[in-house]
Amino acid sequence: MEQNAANSGRRLEVTVTGEEDSNRLDRVLAGSLRELSRSRLKALILAGRVSVGSALIRDPAYHVAAGDTITIDVPQAVAAEPAGEDIALDIVYEDDDIIVIDKPSGLVVHPAAGHETGTLVNALIAHCGASLSGIGGVRRPGIVHRLDKDTTGLMVAAKNDRAHQSLTAQFADHGRTGAMRRGYMAFVWGVPNRQRGTVDAPIDRHPHAREKMAVPESGREAVTHWEAQESFNGRDGKPVATLLACQLESSRTALAALGRQALHAYLLVLQHPKTGEILHWESPLPKDLLLLQNALRATL
Repeated sequence: MEQNAANSGRRLEVTVTGEEDSNRLDRVLAGSLRELSRSRLKALILAGRVSVGSALIRDPAYHVAAGDTITIDVPQAVAAEPAGEDIALDIVYEDDDIIVIDKPSGLVVHPAAGHETGTLVNALIAHCGASLSGIGGVRRPGIVHRLDKDTTGLMVAAKNDRAHQSLTAQFADHGRTGAMRRGYMAFVWGVPNRQRGTVDAPIDRHPHAREKMAVPESGREAVTHWEAQESFNGRDGKPVATLLACQLESSRTALAALGRQALHAYLLVLQHPKTGEILHWESPLPKDLLLLQNALRATL
């Protein structure tokens, strides 16, 4: 891709050369506009600020062709500090450097379009005060990893720059050389044909159903080791579901009555950024997943 115009007035104009590894709009832009993150480019596309030729494109997966001219209108950045909000937190551990919480279902981690308030970040700002200022960028103070809105379980946040740098490095290493480990409990339909295994497949957003994930060749590396903990039979005696314990080596990102994915971050192990002590926490299944487990045990 060739950039044909300077970043004047926050309008970028680029031309597709046909030499890119992918012809998806978001990936083509990410490969050329290094000053803007892929998530930022995706947000601009969804917000209707990207055009191909004279057509406004709101689909990040839209396929561009060699010779296409893409125009991106980038609004002036606003340094909007999230406000602290009095939101109850289930605190598992806290000291001057880190705070570990057991996140409930329904709590969004950081402010985003449609969730400007009522997030974990808002709660942390109110609870921790000025110690979080400036950490991880104004939109995600103290946040070094995330759980989806409806995923429950253990999360750690940094309370100062030193802790933020240490935790970021530990999560980036995915436990390959250090002590950090993350574990999830997941209820899944069906029963695997073996007791344990490894899923090693690239993950990315589904090209058409944006609320789903897919396994494209161009996706991000994702390795998960799993082991069956319990299987559940239906009224006919045939197995219908399984409780899996999953350990993440690298990562991305239910039932109708449950109303969310049956996923719980039960295990978090990391090295304390100041003392070097190896810290270990485990969280039991929350009430809704215990009810699901009991219902499965009683047969569907």
